[in-house]
Amino acid sequence: MGKRKLTIQQQRRIRERRRDGGSPSPAEMAADRALGPEREGVVITRYGSQADVLPPDFSADDQPQRCHIRANLTDLVTGDRIVWREGHDTGVIERARTRQTIMARPDKQGRSRPVAANVDRIAVVIAPEPRPHASLIDRYLVAAETQGIRPLIILNKVDLLTGPDAGHLKALLDTYAELDYEVLRVSARNGDGMGPLFAYLADHTSVLVGQSGVGKSTLVNILCPGAAATVGSLSEQAAKGRHTTTSATLYAMPNGGRLIDSPGIREFGLWHLDTRAVAEGFVEFRPVLGGCRFRDCRHLDEPGCAVLEAAARGQIQARRLASYQHIVRELLDH
Repeated sequence: MGKRKLTIQQQRRIRERRRDGGSPSPAEMAADRALGPEREGVVITRYGSQADVLPPDFSADDQPQRCHIRANLTDLVTGDRIVWREGHDTGVIERARTRQTIMARPDKQGRSRPVAANVDRIAVVIAPEPRPHASLIDRYLVAAETQGIRPLIILNKVDLLTGPDAGHLKALLDTYAELDYEVLRVSARNGDGMGPLFAYLADHTSVLVGQSGVGKSTLVNILCPGAAATVGSLSEQAAKGRHTTTSATLYAMPNGGRLIDSPGIREFGLWHLDTRAVAEGFVEFRPVLGGCRFRDCRHLDEPGCAVLEAAARGQIQARRLASYQHIVRELLDH
């Protein structure tokens, strides 16, 4: 019996490896021949050099296939659409399709690090505890606006909303409602507001973001029955949540939607953006952007700044202006 011929894709990979100064070993070539045909898929979760993969139309009952990631695919993330091949035990992800959107945040070196791909809705989850930080919410909104992704703000744990916190959170949420951002008040514990949330996320691919401990994983378990998201408890010290989700994971919702549970983070830098992009991300700035005396105006303390003049007239809230300026000063100092 003659030797089995290599496919076009296998021949292409061999040529690429030879250009890079290496050659596949006989064992690698044999393993390549044992793989099945190419098929479309989506990354469910990434684990270092491997990832779990499912078909694009997967349901909650489907079991993912663990796959090795080709060495040239360095930045694959949950939600990426890919081409993969099935193996006996472990498949192989061959290449990635073009992304429609990417949710990213900078690493410690300030380089943009993808978090989730191909999402069209971002749900920023806050709660009475841990106490929400308006600056963190603003950063998520800027990240969403720069990608053209529709954001939603979810106040979870409304059953715990009592005392002075109630007034503080109402004022905070009113700030965003005045900017035409959608706000939902829910309780994962008793089910309040979950119906409108199901409807909002239906037929979309959404990502839940927010601080640790706000109840993202609990919401995932309700929105996606059967999800194995681990529910964490609040830390007793400083009411900061323990990090229970370590990798972003994509789940199927019963109403046809897709939901990504992302690791909780307490800081979200925007160092991968420039000052112009940050200004565009503050939606109330847009009507006056371009009206400044200087084309490179950063809207800090420059004379003839249209943004500062709009704030003085009350068209831009002082807190939001201060939040923008804090972000920009971080960019300039980074």
